Amino acid sequence: MTSYAMPADWPTDERTARAVQDELRARLVLDEMGPPPGTGHVTGVDVAYDDERDLVAAAVVVLDAATLDVVEESTAVGTVAFPYVPGLLAFREIPAVLAALAGLRADPGLVVCDGYGIAHPRRFGLASHLGVLTGLATIGVAKNPFTFTYEDPAAARGSAAPLLDGAAEVGRALRTREGVKPVFVSAGHRVSLANACEHTLRLTPRFRLPESTRRADALCRSALREACVRHRVEGSNEGRVSI
Repeated sequence: MTSYAMPADWPTDERTARAVQDELRARLVLDEMGPPPGTGHVTGVDVAYDDERDLVAAAVVVLDAATLDVVEESTAVGTVAFPYVPGLLAFREIPAVLAALAGLRADPGLVVCDGYGIAHPRRFGLASHLGVLTGLATIGVAKNPFTFTYEDPAAARGSAAPLLDGAAEVGRALRTREGVKPVFVSAGHRVSLANACEHTLRLTPRFRLPESTRRADALCRSALREACVRHRVEGSNEGRVSI
């Protein structure tokens, strides 16, 4: 069952957030294959911040998985309600992401987060957290390996190497462009790592980063700029959602 409702009593402090994270992590599903690449919809998720005004903007962009054409877009802007704590960034971002997802009419299909799934110090990054809360299939495609190690993949597009936490594979370094720095793919919820990599390759026909991420990044930055202008000119909350 898919739900974009905000959980009651959303944590506002580190101790409570860690307890919630531990509870939700136990509900992760990592033994499903996930949707076949190139079918249905793929939705990119990204967020942008204005620290001076404590604003966060989230964007979700639904693409046709076969053509990568945009099907629908949605944004939400709100006030950041959780402090910056490494390992707990999802608590800053998910309220706005859920609000943006709630604005969609289309089925999101597979959700691709600009960040991490289980490739996370507590094995519960944004993609995993969002997947458990919504029931959606999710993956993380990150720009850097966080604190994990990897051997450089071969130069050819599609080459991959394990992303390791000690001896444990938490994701893969995946080469999406020949000779270009890899991206770092991890399973989020209800998708296998191999399938997550196949989706990522289909989403990168021309650039290093997935089209889903590129489009969501541009959209959330645009939404944040507009919100900052309204905030500066009007000095009000007009145009902002409560998150």
